[in-house]
Amino acid sequence: MTLASRLSTAANTGQIDDPRDQHRVISSNLALIQVQATVVGLLAAVAALLLGAVSRGELDFAKMELLCASSVITAFLAAFALGILMVCIVIGARKFGVNPDNIATPIAASLGDLITLSILAFISSFFYKHKDSRYLTPLVSIGFMALTPVWVLIAKQNPPTMKILKSGWFPIILAMMISSFGGLILNKTISKEQYKGMAVFTPIICGVGGNLVAIQTSRISTYLHMWSTPGVLPLWMKKFWPNPCSTFCTSEINSMSARVLLFLVIPGHLIFFIIIYMVEGHAVPNSKTFVVFYLLAGLIQVTILLYLAEVMARLMWHQALDPDNHCIPYLTGLGDLLGTGLLALCFLISWLLRSKAELDGISEPVSGPL
Repeated sequence: MTLASRLSTAANTGQIDDPRDQHRVISSNLALIQVQATVVGLLAAVAALLLGAVSRGELDFAKMELLCASSVITAFLAAFALGILMVCIVIGARKFGVNPDNIATPIAASLGDLITLSILAFISSFFYKHKDSRYLTPLVSIGFMALTPVWVLIAKQNPPTMKILKSGWFPIILAMMISSFGGLILNKTISKEQYKGMAVFTPIICGVGGNLVAIQTSRISTYLHMWSTPGVLPLWMKKFWPNPCSTFCTSEINSMSARVLLFLVIPGHLIFFIIIYMVEGHAVPNSKTFVVFYLLAGLIQVTILLYLAEVMARLMWHQALDPDNHCIPYLTGLGDLLGTGLLALCFLISWLLRSKAELDGISEPVSGPL
Protein backbone atom coordinates (compact mmCIF):
# COMPACT_ATOMS: atom_id res chain seq x y z
CA MET A 1 0.00 0.00 0.00
CA THR A 2 2.91 2.37 0.64
CA LEU A 3 4.12 1.68 -2.91
CA ALA A 4 0.65 2.34 -4.33
CA SER A 5 0.41 5.56 -2.34
CA ARG A 6 3.91 6.73 -3.38
CA LEU A 7 3.23 6.03 -7.06
CA SER A 8 -0.18 7.72 -6.85
CA THR A 9 1.41 10.82 -5.35
CA ALA A 10 4.14 10.76 -8.01
CA ALA A 11 1.50 10.46 -10.75
CA ASN A 12 -0.69 13.24 -9.34
CA THR A 13 2.29 15.60 -9.02
CA GLY A 14 3.57 14.84 -12.55
CA GLN A 15 6.77 13.07 -11.49
CA ILE A 16 6.28 10.15 -13.88
CA ASP A 17 5.00 12.01 -16.93
CA ASP A 18 8.43 11.96 -18.58
CA PRO A 19 9.27 8.41 -19.87
CA ARG A 20 12.83 8.50 -18.48
CA ASP A 21 11.68 9.68 -15.06
CA GLN A 22 8.90 7.11 -15.15
CA HIS A 23 11.35 4.23 -15.71
CA ARG A 24 13.68 5.46 -12.97
CA VAL A 25 10.94 6.05 -10.38
CA ILE A 26 9.17 2.75 -11.07
CA SER A 27 12.26 0.52 -11.16
CA SER A 28 13.72 2.06 -7.99
CA ASN A 29 10.41 1.73 -6.12
CA LEU A 30 9.98 -1.89 -7.20
CA ALA A 31 13.53 -2.64 -6.04
CA LEU A 32 12.83 -0.87 -2.75
CA ILE A 33 9.81 -3.02 -1.92
CA GLN A 34 11.82 -6.17 -2.74
CA VAL A 35 14.38 -5.16 -0.12
CA GLN A 36 11.67 -4.32 2.39
CA ALA A 37 9.70 -7.49 1.64
CA THR A 38 12.71 -9.76 2.02
CA VAL A 39 13.90 -8.27 5.30
CA VAL A 40 10.47 -7.78 6.86
CA GLY A 41 9.35 -11.22 5.67
CA LEU A 42 12.22 -12.74 7.64
CA LEU A 43 11.55 -10.54 10.68
CA ALA A 44 7.83 -11.39 10.56
CA ALA A 45 8.63 -15.10 10.65
CA VAL A 46 11.00 -14.62 13.60
CA ALA A 47 8.41 -12.49 15.43
CA ALA A 48 5.70 -15.12 14.85
CA LEU A 49 7.99 -17.86 16.13
CA LEU A 50 8.93 -15.89 19.24
CA LEU A 51 5.30 -15.07 20.02
CA GLY A 52 4.42 -18.72 19.51
CA ALA A 53 7.31 -19.80 21.74
CA VAL A 54 6.15 -17.42 24.49
CA SER A 55 2.56 -18.71 24.36
CA ARG A 56 3.50 -22.43 24.06
CA GLY A 57 6.74 -22.42 26.02
CA GLU A 58 8.80 -24.16 23.32
CA LEU A 59 10.68 -23.37 20.09
CA ASP A 60 10.77 -25.89 17.24
CA PHE A 61 13.84 -25.25 15.05
CA ALA A 62 12.53 -27.38 12.17
CA LYS A 63 9.39 -25.24 12.04
CA MET A 64 11.56 -22.13 12.32
CA GLU A 65 13.47 -22.99 9.13
CA LEU A 66 10.27 -23.83 7.26
CA LEU A 67 8.46 -20.68 8.37
CA CYS A 68 11.41 -18.38 7.63
CA ALA A 69 11.85 -19.77 4.11
CA SER A 70 8.09 -19.67 3.42
CA SER A 71 7.79 -16.13 4.77
CA VAL A 72 10.73 -14.73 2.80
CA ILE A 73 9.64 -16.27 -0.53
CA THR A 74 6.01 -15.29 0.03
CA ALA A 75 6.90 -11.68 0.84
CA PHE A 76 9.21 -11.51 -2.20
CA LEU A 77 6.69 -12.96 -4.69
CA ALA A 78 3.68 -11.09 -3.28
CA ALA A 79 5.57 -7.78 -3.31
CA PHE A 80 6.70 -8.37 -6.90
CA ALA A 81 3.22 -9.37 -8.15
CA LEU A 82 1.45 -6.54 -6.35
CA GLY A 83 4.18 -4.07 -7.33
CA ILE A 84 3.76 -4.80 -11.04
CA LEU A 85 -0.02 -4.60 -10.66
CA MET A 86 0.20 -1.22 -8.89
CA VAL A 87 2.47 0.17 -11.61
CA CYS A 88 -0.01 -0.86 -14.30
CA ILE A 89 -2.98 0.57 -12.40
CA VAL A 90 -1.31 3.90 -11.60
CA ILE A 91 -0.07 4.45 -15.17
CA GLY A 92 -3.45 3.39 -16.59
CA ALA A 93 -5.35 5.66 -14.21
CA ARG A 94 -3.08 8.57 -15.10
CA LYS A 95 -3.69 8.05 -18.82
CA PHE A 96 -7.46 7.92 -18.35
CA GLY A 97 -7.51 10.97 -16.07
CA VAL A 98 -8.60 9.07 -12.95
CA ASN A 99 -7.13 9.80 -9.52
CA PRO A 100 -4.91 6.77 -8.67
CA ASP A 101 -5.44 7.44 -4.94
CA ASN A 102 -9.00 6.15 -5.34
CA ILE A 103 -7.99 2.99 -7.20
CA ALA A 104 -4.44 1.78 -6.56
CA THR A 105 -4.41 1.91 -2.75
CA PRO A 106 -7.72 0.07 -2.18
CA ILE A 107 -6.80 -2.61 -4.73
CA ALA A 108 -3.44 -3.08 -3.01
CA ALA A 109 -5.19 -3.34 0.36
CA SER A 110 -7.87 -5.77 -0.80
CA LEU A 111 -5.69 -8.02 -2.97
CA GLY A 112 -2.69 -7.93 -0.63
CA ASP A 113 -4.06 -10.42 1.90
CA LEU A 114 -5.56 -12.70 -0.77
CA ILE A 115 -2.40 -12.92 -2.86
CA THR A 116 -0.09 -13.20 0.15
CA LEU A 117 -2.11 -15.92 1.89
CA SER A 118 -2.50 -17.88 -1.36
CA ILE A 119 1.24 -17.81 -2.05
CA LEU A 120 2.04 -18.61 1.59
CA ALA A 121 -0.28 -21.64 1.55
CA PHE A 122 1.30 -22.98 -1.66
CA ILE A 123 4.93 -22.34 -0.63
CA SER A 124 4.57 -23.66 2.92
CA SER A 125 2.80 -26.80 1.64
CA PHE A 126 5.67 -27.41 -0.77
CA PHE A 127 8.30 -27.05 1.95
CA TYR A 128 6.30 -29.22 4.32
CA LYS A 129 6.17 -32.02 1.76
CA HIS A 130 9.97 -31.76 1.37
CA LYS A 131 10.74 -31.26 5.06
CA ASP A 132 13.12 -34.23 4.98
CA SER A 133 15.43 -32.30 2.62
CA ARG A 134 17.68 -30.91 5.33
CA TYR A 135 19.33 -28.08 3.41
CA LEU A 136 16.44 -26.95 1.18
CA THR A 137 14.87 -24.29 3.40
CA PRO A 138 18.15 -22.74 4.66
CA LEU A 139 19.54 -22.52 1.12
CA VAL A 140 16.36 -20.90 -0.21
CA SER A 141 16.36 -18.33 2.60
CA ILE A 142 20.04 -17.52 2.07
CA GLY A 143 19.54 -17.31 -1.71
CA PHE A 144 16.76 -14.76 -1.51
CA MET A 145 18.59 -12.75 1.15
CA ALA A 146 21.68 -12.73 -1.12
CA LEU A 147 19.66 -10.87 -3.78
CA THR A 148 19.15 -7.91 -1.42
CA PRO A 149 22.32 -6.01 -2.52
CA VAL A 150 21.11 -6.18 -6.14
CA TRP A 151 17.83 -4.49 -5.22
CA VAL A 152 19.70 -1.88 -3.16
CA LEU A 153 21.85 -0.97 -6.20
CA ILE A 154 18.73 -0.53 -8.35
CA ALA A 155 16.99 1.52 -5.66
CA LYS A 156 19.99 3.90 -5.56
CA GLN A 157 19.00 5.24 -9.01
CA ASN A 158 16.40 7.47 -7.37
CA PRO A 159 17.52 9.70 -4.43
CA PRO A 160 14.05 9.86 -2.76
CA THR A 161 13.86 6.06 -2.85
CA MET A 162 17.34 5.77 -1.37
CA LYS A 163 16.23 8.09 1.43
CA ILE A 164 13.33 5.75 2.20
CA LEU A 165 15.70 2.78 2.11
CA LYS A 166 17.81 4.41 4.80
CA SER A 167 15.12 5.87 7.05
CA GLY A 168 11.91 3.99 6.25
CA TRP A 169 12.52 0.82 8.25
CA PHE A 170 11.22 1.90 11.63
CA PRO A 171 7.58 2.49 10.55
CA ILE A 172 7.37 -0.87 8.75
CA ILE A 173 8.96 -2.90 11.55
CA LEU A 174 6.94 -1.17 14.27
CA ALA A 175 3.75 -1.64 12.23
CA MET A 176 4.58 -5.35 11.92
CA MET A 177 4.99 -5.58 15.69
CA ILE A 178 1.69 -3.76 16.32
CA SER A 179 -0.09 -6.04 13.86
CA SER A 180 1.47 -9.10 15.52
CA PHE A 181 -0.32 -8.25 18.76
CA GLY A 182 -3.57 -8.50 16.81
CA GLY A 183 -2.43 -11.95 15.68
CA LEU A 184 -1.71 -12.85 19.28
CA ILE A 185 -5.28 -11.89 20.26
CA LEU A 186 -6.61 -14.07 17.44
CA ASN A 187 -4.38 -16.97 18.47
CA LYS A 188 -5.62 -16.78 22.07
CA THR A 189 -9.32 -16.61 21.17
CA ILE A 190 -9.81 -18.64 18.01
CA SER A 191 -9.99 -22.06 19.69
CA LYS A 192 -12.56 -21.03 22.32
CA GLU A 193 -16.24 -21.76 21.83
CA GLN A 194 -17.42 -18.20 22.52
CA TYR A 195 -15.26 -16.93 19.64
CA LYS A 196 -16.41 -19.50 17.07
CA GLY A 197 -16.40 -17.91 13.60
CA MET A 198 -14.03 -15.09 14.56
CA ALA A 199 -11.36 -16.27 12.10
CA VAL A 200 -13.75 -15.62 9.20
CA PHE A 201 -14.52 -12.04 10.23
CA THR A 202 -10.99 -10.98 11.21
CA PRO A 203 -9.61 -10.42 7.67
CA ILE A 204 -12.79 -8.50 6.80
CA ILE A 205 -12.75 -6.01 9.66
CA CYS A 206 -8.96 -5.57 9.45
CA GLY A 207 -9.04 -5.29 5.66
CA VAL A 208 -11.87 -2.74 5.54
CA GLY A 209 -10.23 -0.55 8.18
CA GLY A 210 -6.78 -0.72 6.59
CA ASN A 211 -8.23 -0.16 3.14
CA LEU A 212 -10.19 2.97 4.02
CA VAL A 213 -7.48 4.59 6.14
CA ALA A 214 -4.87 3.93 3.42
CA ILE A 215 -7.08 5.71 0.86
CA GLN A 216 -7.53 8.70 3.16
CA THR A 217 -3.83 8.90 4.04
CA SER A 218 -2.86 8.69 0.37
CA ARG A 219 -5.28 11.51 -0.49
CA ILE A 220 -3.99 13.72 2.36
CA SER A 221 -0.41 13.04 1.26
CA THR A 222 -1.19 13.98 -2.34
CA TYR A 223 -2.96 17.11 -1.12
CA LEU A 224 0.07 18.18 0.95
CA HIS A 225 2.48 17.48 -1.92
CA MET A 226 0.39 19.62 -4.25
CA TRP A 227 -0.32 22.55 -1.93
CA SER A 228 2.71 22.77 0.33
CA THR A 229 6.35 21.80 0.82
CA PRO A 230 7.69 19.24 3.33
CA GLY A 231 8.09 20.79 6.77
CA VAL A 232 5.51 23.52 6.13
CA LEU A 233 1.83 22.86 6.83
CA PRO A 234 -0.85 24.85 5.00
CA LEU A 235 -2.37 27.61 7.15
CA TRP A 236 -5.68 25.75 7.54
CA MET A 237 -3.85 22.61 8.77
CA LYS A 238 -1.60 24.21 11.39
CA LYS A 239 -3.21 22.40 14.34
CA PHE A 240 -1.52 19.07 15.05
CA TRP A 241 -4.58 17.79 16.94
CA PRO A 242 -7.60 19.12 15.02
CA ASN A 243 -11.10 19.05 16.43
CA PRO A 244 -12.72 15.73 15.37
CA CYS A 245 -15.64 17.74 13.99
CA SER A 246 -13.28 19.51 11.57
CA THR A 247 -12.01 16.10 10.43
CA PHE A 248 -15.48 14.86 9.49
CA CYS A 249 -17.94 17.75 9.37
CA THR A 250 -16.49 20.62 7.28
CA SER A 251 -16.52 21.45 3.56
CA GLU A 252 -12.71 21.00 3.32
CA ILE A 253 -11.76 18.37 0.72
CA ASN A 254 -10.09 15.95 3.14
CA SER A 255 -13.05 16.21 5.51
CA MET A 256 -15.45 15.42 2.67
CA SER A 257 -13.32 12.42 1.73
CA ALA A 258 -13.35 11.20 5.35
CA ARG A 259 -17.16 11.44 5.45
CA VAL A 260 -17.56 9.46 2.25
CA LEU A 261 -15.23 6.73 3.52
CA LEU A 262 -17.04 6.63 6.88
CA PHE A 263 -20.40 6.26 5.13
CA LEU A 264 -19.04 3.21 3.28
CA VAL A 265 -18.37 1.27 6.49
CA ILE A 266 -21.90 0.07 7.35
CA PRO A 267 -23.00 -0.92 3.81
CA GLY A 268 -19.63 -2.55 3.14
CA HIS A 269 -19.68 -4.65 6.30
CA LEU A 270 -23.32 -5.62 5.73
CA ILE A 271 -22.49 -6.90 2.26
CA PHE A 272 -19.52 -8.89 3.58
CA PHE A 273 -21.64 -10.24 6.46
CA ILE A 274 -24.32 -11.47 4.07
CA ILE A 275 -21.70 -13.16 1.87
CA ILE A 276 -20.07 -14.82 4.90
CA TYR A 277 -23.45 -16.02 6.19
CA MET A 278 -24.38 -17.44 2.77
CA VAL A 279 -21.08 -19.34 2.60
CA GLU A 280 -20.64 -20.39 6.24
CA GLY A 281 -24.27 -20.62 7.36
CA HIS A 282 -24.79 -21.26 11.06
CA ALA A 283 -21.05 -21.67 11.66
CA VAL A 284 -20.96 -17.91 12.32
CA PRO A 285 -23.08 -15.82 14.73
CA ASN A 286 -26.14 -14.34 13.04
CA SER A 287 -28.15 -12.76 15.86
CA LYS A 288 -29.29 -9.16 15.54
CA THR A 289 -27.29 -8.30 18.66
CA PHE A 290 -24.07 -9.58 17.13
CA VAL A 291 -24.69 -7.77 13.83
CA VAL A 292 -25.29 -4.47 15.66
CA PHE A 293 -22.13 -4.84 17.76
CA TYR A 294 -20.13 -5.94 14.71
CA LEU A 295 -21.20 -2.90 12.68
CA LEU A 296 -20.55 -0.63 15.67
CA ALA A 297 -17.05 -2.11 16.05
CA GLY A 298 -16.30 -1.48 12.38
CA LEU A 299 -17.58 2.10 12.66
CA ILE A 300 -15.52 2.82 15.79
CA GLN A 301 -12.40 1.31 14.21
CA VAL A 302 -12.63 3.37 11.01
CA THR A 303 -13.57 6.59 12.85
CA ILE A 304 -10.48 6.31 15.06
CA LEU A 305 -8.24 5.44 12.11
CA LEU A 306 -9.48 8.30 9.91
CA TYR A 307 -8.95 10.82 12.71
CA LEU A 308 -5.46 9.44 13.41
CA ALA A 309 -4.69 9.63 9.68
CA GLU A 310 -5.34 13.37 9.76
CA VAL A 311 -3.26 13.82 12.92
CA MET A 312 -0.33 11.66 11.82
CA ALA A 313 -0.19 13.15 8.33
CA ARG A 314 0.14 16.64 9.83
CA LEU A 315 2.77 15.54 12.35
CA MET A 316 4.84 13.69 9.73
CA TRP A 317 4.62 16.49 7.20
CA HIS A 318 5.69 19.00 9.86
CA GLN A 319 8.78 16.82 10.40
CA ALA A 320 9.41 16.86 6.62
CA LEU A 321 8.50 13.15 6.41
CA ASP A 322 6.33 11.73 3.63
CA PRO A 323 2.98 10.44 5.00
CA ASP A 324 2.95 7.79 2.26
CA ASN A 325 5.92 6.07 3.89
CA HIS A 326 5.55 6.98 7.56
CA CYS A 327 1.78 6.96 8.19
CA ILE A 328 0.29 4.08 6.22
CA PRO A 329 2.35 1.32 7.93
CA TYR A 330 1.45 2.57 11.42
CA LEU A 331 -2.22 3.04 10.59
CA THR A 332 -2.70 -0.34 8.89
CA GLY A 333 -0.90 -2.08 11.75
CA LEU A 334 -3.05 -0.23 14.26
CA GLY A 335 -6.10 -1.10 12.14
CA ASP A 336 -5.27 -4.80 12.51
CA LEU A 337 -4.89 -4.48 16.27
CA LEU A 338 -8.02 -2.37 16.73
CA GLY A 339 -10.07 -4.56 14.40
CA THR A 340 -9.06 -7.83 16.06
CA GLY A 341 -9.52 -6.44 19.57
CA LEU A 342 -12.94 -4.92 18.86
CA LEU A 343 -14.07 -8.06 17.03
CA ALA A 344 -13.05 -10.24 19.99
CA LEU A 345 -15.04 -7.89 22.23
CA CYS A 346 -18.09 -8.25 19.93
CA PHE A 347 -17.96 -12.04 20.12
CA LEU A 348 -17.50 -11.95 23.90
CA ILE A 349 -20.40 -9.53 24.51
CA SER A 350 -22.64 -11.46 22.13
CA TRP A 351 -21.79 -14.74 23.89
CA LEU A 352 -22.40 -13.25 27.34
CA LEU A 353 -25.80 -11.84 26.32
CA ARG A 354 -26.75 -15.12 24.66
CA SER A 355 -25.71 -17.09 27.77
CA LYS A 356 -27.69 -14.73 30.00
CA ALA A 357 -30.76 -15.11 27.79
CA GLU A 358 -30.45 -18.90 27.91
CA LEU A 359 -30.11 -18.85 31.69
CA ASP A 360 -33.18 -16.60 31.97
CA GLY A 361 -35.08 -18.98 29.71
CA ILE A 362 -34.18 -21.93 31.93
CA SER A 363 -34.92 -20.16 35.21
CA GLU A 364 -38.38 -18.87 34.21
CA PRO A 365 -40.14 -22.28 33.99
CA VAL A 366 -38.44 -23.35 37.22
CA SER A 367 -39.48 -20.26 39.17
CA GLY A 368 -42.97 -20.10 37.62
CA PRO A 369 -44.84 -22.60 39.83
CA LEU A 370 -43.24 -21.16 42.94
